[in-house]
Amino acid sequence: MDIGADSVLEGLGEAVLKLDTFGNILYCNQATQIVTNYERSALFGKPIHYLAFDNTDTIKSTYELNAAVSKGKLVVQGWNRRSDGARYWAEMVLTPLYENGEQHTGFACIIRDITERKLEENALLESEERFRLMVEGVQDYSIYMLDVDGNIVTWNEGGQKLTGYTADEIIGKHFSVFYNSNDLSNNKPAIELDTARTVGKYEEEGWRMKKNGSLFWASVVLTALFNDENKLIGFSKVTKDLTEQSIEAATIRQNEERFRMLVEQVTDYAIFMLDEKGRIISWNEGAKRIKGYELQEVTGKYFSIFYPEEEIFNGKPAYELKIARQVGKYEEEGWRIRKDGSRFWANVVITAVYNPDRVLVGFSKVTRDLTERKKAEQIARENSEKYRQIAREMEVINTELSRTNNDLEQFTSIVSHDLQEPLRTVKSFLYLINDRIEKGRIGDIGTYVNKSILAANRMKELIENVLNYSQVSKGQLKTSNLTLNELFDHVLLNLKGTLDTTQAIISVERLDRDAVVGDKVQLTQLFQNLISNAIKFTNGRQPIIRLACTVKDGTTLYSVSDNGIGMDADSTSKIFDPFRRLHEARNYPGAGMGLAICKKVVERHQGRIWVESQPGNGSTFYFTLWETGQKPSTSYEAI
Repeated sequence: MDIGADSVLEGLGEAVLKLDTFGNILYCNQATQIVTNYERSALFGKPIHYLAFDNTDTIKSTYELNAAVSKGKLVVQGWNRRSDGARYWAEMVLTPLYENGEQHTGFACIIRDITERKLEENALLESEERFRLMVEGVQDYSIYMLDVDGNIVTWNEGGQKLTGYTADEIIGKHFSVFYNSNDLSNNKPAIELDTARTVGKYEEEGWRMKKNGSLFWASVVLTALFNDENKLIGFSKVTKDLTEQSIEAATIRQNEERFRMLVEQVTDYAIFMLDEKGRIISWNEGAKRIKGYELQEVTGKYFSIFYPEEEIFNGKPAYELKIARQVGKYEEEGWRIRKDGSRFWANVVITAVYNPDRVLVGFSKVTRDLTERKKAEQIARENSEKYRQIAREMEVINTELSRTNNDLEQFTSIVSHDLQEPLRTVKSFLYLINDRIEKGRIGDIGTYVNKSILAANRMKELIENVLNYSQVSKGQLKTSNLTLNELFDHVLLNLKGTLDTTQAIISVERLDRDAVVGDKVQLTQLFQNLISNAIKFTNGRQPIIRLACTVKDGTTLYSVSDNGIGMDADSTSKIFDPFRRLHEARNYPGAGMGLAICKKVVERHQGRIWVESQPGNGSTFYFTLWETGQKPSTSYEAI
């Protein structure tokens, strides 16, 4: 994100986060700290489900991220946990981000604390649910009010549907209009009112009459209504047509039997029926095995008993039935609860069931336990990522080993040649000395002894350089925070004798950075070798050497420049090889290991070194340290 975008996001009052493709937090604004109570720094790199109430639920988190990608946007609600353990009801909006409209680069995430709004919504939903249940009941029941004398004062659509009377036709008439002549002759309506007035309620089943004169078998409940002063103010009357009940009951029993015979042997799937309200009316062996309930324990219960608390709080069971009722089917994956309280990841299919008249009679529900399969898929994904990581690490190791092997082969070849040369010299002169002694010609022995000593010293120098190179290449880096001034003072003190003898001029320019992290001994050797090398190759002129430290494109660049003899382009590619000499030893003495040691020191500090030079115009050696950006704070083992 750019600075302008960050300023806008920081000013928002809701938590805004940016996630990578795996759901790990890359950025969060200041409001995130207010909403979650977590310090922002503590959230970077954490998976988004770290904020959830159950921050171990990687299956649900992965499902939601995948759903956001497939749908283009996902809005979910659920319990989240603050850093102090307090929970709040959160609304999370996940939107996938793409680069150039094609490459999926991560997610934008908005989190809102809607606890108060949710509580208000649930209170309203509870009230609306009561009203909805009453309204739905009105479709099958005649519900109306009577005054104290039994005259009808209210009327509903259920009453019109059941009896055929409209409100205008029936309000004000006595409720005895629904009774047949036999009941009227027995004064039954008055007896019912008197019973309800005395005991509070009258209930029975019997014949009642419709507007067209036809009879229907009715279930009747007559309830006396009293005010706060216990004064009778009227009656409520609920009537239901039970004429078709026996036929419907027989049909339901027949369907249940067929369903039972069809599914009772299925054990891998929980298959059961719900009535139109969502209450369980059948149960199979698979449901018993997966959910742990016996038939008698769940019959008549609302199917929300299988849902987590937050799903119930969110009204999800009712929502699923609503979708199944609207489109015919609802399908999803999510957590469900067994009898013992344990959770399992389920694939759920709810299908609306209609009778031949297209009247909803209930729902079929099929549930599969996918927990083990999801765990296996997750393990496979994790293993796949681990294997990819191992492969990347092995590739790096193989590259390093290949480079080391090439260096070793070259080093072995050069060392064997350079060490054998003085050895052959010593051997030759010892042979001549022995020959002169045998022949009694000892006058030349002193010369041969001196030359043997020179060759032995040459061999000693070579061996010391090999040991120095070996020490630089292995062991631990003892890193510490240094200042360049401190480092340069130490180097110049070590070279004081050489500097005084050659009257070399050393200048330090443009120290853009004064601090450096590294092994003091090795960095001292690095600068000391480069300065010594610059002094050596001046061809008799007064050495002028410049030390500089600049910052370019965020990288610290160190340089050592001289006014020496320089070199051609072919030579610049070879001078860092061990025992590589570009000039005759008698003119420029040395073992040819100084620059090889410099290269190894730089590589140990995860940098690179190179030279820019032209014959006769001096040379400038450049190098960097810690180019990977990973500066160690303590000693570490070298590879």
